[in-house]
Amino acid sequence: MITIEKVDTTSKKQVNEFVEFPFRIYKGVKEWVPPILSDIKLMLNSQKHPFYEHSDAEFFVARENGEMLGRIALLENKPSNKYHDKKQACFYLFESVDDFAVAEKLFNFGFEWAKKRKLNHVLGPKGLSSFDGYGFLVEGFDKRQMMTMMNYNLPNYPQFAEKLGFKKIVDWVSCYADIPNFVLPEKVKAVAARVEEIGKFKVVRFNNKNDLKKWAWRIGQAYNKSFVNNWEYYPLTDNEIRFVLNNIMVVAVPDLLKIITYKDEAVGFLLAFPDISAALQKYQGRLSPMALISYMQELKKTDWVSFNGIGILPELHGMGGNALLFNEIFKSANSHNFKHGELTQVAETAKEMRKDLQNLGVLPYKNHRIYGKDI
Repeated sequence: MITIEKVDTTSKKQVNEFVEFPFRIYKGVKEWVPPILSDIKLMLNSQKHPFYEHSDAEFFVARENGEMLGRIALLENKPSNKYHDKKQACFYLFESVDDFAVAEKLFNFGFEWAKKRKLNHVLGPKGLSSFDGYGFLVEGFDKRQMMTMMNYNLPNYPQFAEKLGFKKIVDWVSCYADIPNFVLPEKVKAVAARVEEIGKFKVVRFNNKNDLKKWAWRIGQAYNKSFVNNWEYYPLTDNEIRFVLNNIMVVAVPDLLKIITYKDEAVGFLLAFPDISAALQKYQGRLSPMALISYMQELKKTDWVSFNGIGILPELHGMGGNALLFNEIFKSANSHNFKHGELTQVAETAKEMRKDLQNLGVLPYKNHRIYGKDI
């Protein structure tokens, strides 16, 4: 008989079991990239993760005869629900052996969990912060996961969700750029040059992390403003902004992060990161001294770059800001000897951005889907 047990997040043993369960599921799957284990443990720490300052999350495992067969996180994001006038729960960190009965037991428990909180909709996968990655992978199973900036799963997970009555809410498409053949139209270059010449728009570039840290808070504020029209946006708290920025700083290469200002106010940003997936796979997401050295080395030698944060204030889209942004993407892509680029998880609702990417010749090659179900 399959039973559901709540994880005692003060128990090191139970937390470790929850965090390390995916290694069993993805054993031998070369496309899966282990997360940094301490980051997942932090999600279970209500004393340290800023999500718990305003919202609730609980973690559960499925067992049969004492053996762990699956897991799930259930979340109530109260500011998001208030902002959108919704009553929805989110699920995240779902993993299961290839047995629908396990998935069914976990999700049915999740539906009851949500109903007890007077919530009427369940949505996911959707995590605790903006950089947790959205959705179940539904296309691109043969492509390696881009670090921990997105989720990876086997094809049975979306099948489980659909069998349980979940429906598509929104897709997040990731696009591939063959950088040696990535050509920016001359018209875009000309508009970008003209915009900079006029001088109202400027690009702030960074030479080192000290320069970057001086601008960190303004990056966060620009991030908070630029996604106001995006799917499921809600204003991040100051502590959530700090949390995201601290995570960014760990893998930041200063000259790949840029800020766009308009009349000296931060209005847009470009966040690009060298892909350290190979090192994360080698050291299984652990933070030993040797692993840290390997992660730093991989930042310098990888030929993959992820653009996982591109935005500009909506009201400035028609004033040349987009051209300036794409010109900087082109420059960053052609630095550091990168050969491959990924524009990671662009929502299908961001129609203008999707259109611009098509015009640049980048190709969709992965698709993540957010699912929802009324309960």
